[in-house]
Amino acid sequence: MEISSLLSAGLGAYQAGQQRIETAAEALANIARPVAERSQAVTEVVELTEQLVQMKVGEHTASAGVRMLQTADEVMGTLINTIA
Repeated sequence: MEISSLLSAGLGAYQAGQQRIETAAEALANIARPVAERSQAVTEVVELTEQLVQMKVGEHTASAGVRMLQTADEVMGTLINTIA
């Protein structure tokens, strides 16, 4: 795999994870509206659980992206040191 494609894949994974977390956080904020506006508590618990799971998936996706970026950085550093 080329370093540039590893960098692209890492950045894409990080951004995808970040987007997933932001979307889940927005949904969680909508669930937390005042009690008078709530209609079904059971549905909200299921939705709350789903959004928390989505946040965790986003966290892992972003972490994987960061690890790919770190690996590309290390490989690039090794290549520079080898050439120099």
